[in-house]
Amino acid sequence: MKKTSMVANSAAEGYGVTMQPHLTLVAAPAVSGAYQRGALAKRAFDIVAAGLGLVILSPLLLLVYLGVRLSSRGPAIYTQRRVGLGGRCFNFFKFRTMVHRSDDSIHRAYSERLINGWNARHDSRAFKMTDDPRITPIGRFLRKCSLDELPQLFNVLRGDMSLVGPRPPIEYEVEYYHEWHKQRLQAKPGISGLWQVSGRSQVPFDEMVMLDIHYMENWSFLLDLKILLRTIPVVIFGVGGY
Repeated sequence: MKKTSMVANSAAEGYGVTMQPHLTLVAAPAVSGAYQRGALAKRAFDIVAAGLGLVILSPLLLLVYLGVRLSSRGPAIYTQRRVGLGGRCFNFFKFRTMVHRSDDSIHRAYSERLINGWNARHDSRAFKMTDDPRITPIGRFLRKCSLDELPQLFNVLRGDMSLVGPRPPIEYEVEYYHEWHKQRLQAKPGISGLWQVSGRSQVPFDEMVMLDIHYMENWSFLLDLKILLRTIPVVIFGVGGY
């Protein structure tokens, strides 16, 4: 059993989700019946909203594309293998925010420490590296405002992702997961979620997983709408972004 934290509790309660004081750390099914029954409606909403989003945001997408392409060497769109629903891997799209062909060994080592609780034991709450030397100047701005995530609207249209759900991990991150962490892979990954609107990178890894699990257990269409609406100010003000 793992005690749920005040951060996870307050974040969940803000969306009408009551968390239990203790969470059973097993890989038992976490997805609620409501989530399964609402899968078709959720998918239909994703298609319509993502399609409209791409049309409305097309000028911004073009501007960011040109900014990334002209400011540093390499492609503007970065493709990475991520782990989605049920452990299935897919090609994940985002605007490139790092130098081209950067070494991922720094992030691999950081991810292992983060998932194994090193950050929590050393009073560090950052889920993402705050001083990653690989990030370009324009990439830092894009990350702060989450503009680098816009190409994931194409992932939503393809069916790899949803607008709301757990963030998809990198393949090597899953290698470091404890068994109970894998519960978050039981739902389709999303562009936004409880974690993103509850502090993003300031929320420790275990608390992020707890938020994901309780999102799946308490899913409703209204909860998705609340999270999407809360995502707007988080993006505008860059809360918890690095």
